[in-house]
Amino acid sequence: MPSPTIEATPGAFGLPYVDVWIPLEPLDRGRLHGWWLPADSGSELTILYLHGNAGNVSSNLGKAMQLRSLGASVLAIDYRGFGLSSGPFPNEQRLYNDALAAWRFLQNEQRVAPHQLVIYGHSLGGAIGIDLASRIPNLAGLVVEASFTSMGDMATLTQYNRWFPVCRLLTQRFDSLAKVSRLQVPALYLHGQADASVPAAMSEALYRASGGPKALWLVPNADHNDLPTWAGEEFEHRLQQFLQDHVLVEH
Repeated sequence: MPSPTIEATPGAFGLPYVDVWIPLEPLDRGRLHGWWLPADSGSELTILYLHGNAGNVSSNLGKAMQLRSLGASVLAIDYRGFGLSSGPFPNEQRLYNDALAAWRFLQNEQRVAPHQLVIYGHSLGGAIGIDLASRIPNLAGLVVEASFTSMGDMATLTQYNRWFPVCRLLTQRFDSLAKVSRLQVPALYLHGQADASVPAAMSEALYRASGGPKALWLVPNADHNDLPTWAGEEFEHRLQQFLQDHVLVEH
């Protein structure tokens, strides 16, 4: 459910930022739009923020700003078809390619090394982040909020599954559960226990299947898009603790 309308920028909140334009592969053509929010201090840590299936970077600005408050630089991007990014309408492989393009930008333009990068993905962005993390050796960390095990598992929860072989008809699979066992990156899974869109049990399954260091935090009363609100100050504390325990201590 992409939106082309940019509702606000970080500058509206007094936060320095740079509009960035990330080229896609020649065969893909076009470019992605994003915001680079540099850290105030000399922190070398960078967070790549991958939002969910709705809106664009502006409607997810609050989360990007929260991540920026951790003291890291943040790159928030819009996938193709979202916000000011080029079309066409996204599909699974294009979304994976968009995340790879963002990583190349961080490497080439911002000189970010793998051990300096944490990927943070919410919902659909979590599935995209898991795929990207499986492709980058020596990544610093991965945070997955309110994401699903696979699109097939999500399809079985719908009413259509009663009458149609939904899983067999799927062409967009986003099979995160099959990928997380190969991860060696430190991973933190977050999920609201009152999530009416994606069951918290899916994050529990991803957590159990993950390789490498891992942690799971289930937030009481939180729904799909309001976990930081219900978590309050604990949200920043948990992220900082994850970084201290698994990311900053390593490098």
